[in-house]
Amino acid sequence: MTRSAPPPLIQRASGRRRKKRGVSVWLWRLFLVLLLWLCGVALYIVHVGGRDDAAGDKIRADAIVVLGAAAYDARPSPVFEERIRHGIDLYKRGRASTLIFTGGFGGSGARFSESQVGRRYAQRQGVPARAILIETVSRNTRENLREAAKLMRQKRLRRAIVVSDPLHMARALRICAELGIACLGSPTPTSRYRSFDTRWRFLANEVYFFHRDLFVRHR
Repeated sequence: MTRSAPPPLIQRASGRRRKKRGVSVWLWRLFLVLLLWLCGVALYIVHVGGRDDAAGDKIRADAIVVLGAAAYDARPSPVFEERIRHGIDLYKRGRASTLIFTGGFGGSGARFSESQVGRRYAQRQGVPARAILIETVSRNTRENLREAAKLMRQKRLRRAIVVSDPLHMARALRICAELGIACLGSPTPTSRYRSFDTRWRFLANEVYFFHRDLFVRHR
């Protein structure tokens, strides 16, 4: 005995359910692919930040570029101080003969630029003035490195060690490559971004900049 076909209304309802299920499956797959991609980018950023290219005793460069961070009048913020201290340590270990501090004025009322604060700190730690170069106009990471590159060309410095926080290092090295700076990365061995909340927000910020830089053209 043959079974009769279901009524047209039931057939249409069943077809709609199958289409909805198909769309849901593809959306779920797309979400998983996106999640895996973001996790991969985050792991790449963490990996680069955990690698110190200047750790070897035989590593030499022409300059150590310390990326700017906030300063409070003549005093560096805890984040900036960590970068300055690491740059000074690399200098005293003979990794390069020149220290370049970057970073402009934090606001209209600022008396000192970030780079001037870095220079002052380094001189107090025994670094001679002749070994320090600064720029005072940059306001972000890309501008830090662009101005550092100008100083390097003026002084015929070819190779740099770039100092910043671990989670910031991947972006800094990527920008260096775009600007044609031959460099090594040396993240600070300690970071003021210690709590889970601050590290997570810093990492999320760097993941955002990774994707923004893929699509935004910079002058």
